[in-house]
Amino acid sequence: MDLCPGGELFSYIAGGNAQSRITELQAKVCFAELLLALEHLHSQRVVYRDLKPENVLVDAEGHLRLADFGLSKMEIGSADVTKTFCGSPEYMAPEMLARLGHGHALDFYQLGALLYELLTGLPPFYSQNRLKMYQDIISASRATELPVPGRVSKQAEDLVRRMLERDPAKRLANAKEIKAHAFLKDVDWEKLRRREVPPPLKVSYS
Repeated sequence: MDLCPGGELFSYIAGGNAQSRITELQAKVCFAELLLALEHLHSQRVVYRDLKPENVLVDAEGHLRLADFGLSKMEIGSADVTKTFCGSPEYMAPEMLARLGHGHALDFYQLGALLYELLTGLPPFYSQNRLKMYQDIISASRATELPVPGRVSKQAEDLVRRMLERDPAKRLANAKEIKAHAFLKDVDWEKLRRREVPPPLKVSYS
């Protein structure tokens, strides 16, 4: 595969450190690039299932690339579900934890979780107590239970809450509808696809 000298996206997320936190604009472009990646995978009937900062690489220009398809599953269309239990604890969707079966909506939940982490420095519902974290993911109401810092714009907060909806049937889990959200209204999707939008991250070679 191509060299990605920027390393993992994880190294750019500061765990809430205000001195090195990426900006909301950077978070938006990162999110948009990953949305295009998931949209393409879904068009090829592939569900990714393990979206997290450690599986996103930063290329030489500062654009993002998905890596590690070890948990991906092929031949899963938009109406299909699969029941394998897999994934990384902090990013597991409620339907995965409840073993109800999952499909494309799971990828969008994880993308919403990653956006939350880009904006705040930590995954949603994060706890060192894994059982408590699982319980919070399954039982939390998107409207009341997820704390969002005041520095996050209302548009970004609304998108995160809608993508982290517990019920997959009510979740904002459609690439076309996500693109139309107010948080992304200024994104030129064709320029983004052609890599003509300034890269979200700066790669240091020092």
